Amino acid sequence: MSTMNISLPDALKSFVDHQVEEGGYATSSEYVRELIRKDQDRSRLCGLLLEGAISEPGPMADGAYFEGLREGIRGRTPA
Repeated sequence: MSTMNISLPDALKSFVDHQVEEGGYATSSEYVRELIRKDQDRSRLCGLLLEGAISEPGPMADGAYFEGLREGIRGRTPA
């Protein structure tokens, strides 16, 4: 694991300390890692949304479409 040092204004440092105490984090590093993971997830989601926005339209999502999905799920055997 690599190490990264960051500088924070006092107000942000106090906020991080409070989040660690109240949020169940063991260290400020754990809190920052969690924030980075959430940002990665957000970034991936934005990418997927943009990908979907520029893709060709799929089939109509009407009652028959959803019934087909349900049938597919009912037909699956448990793993």
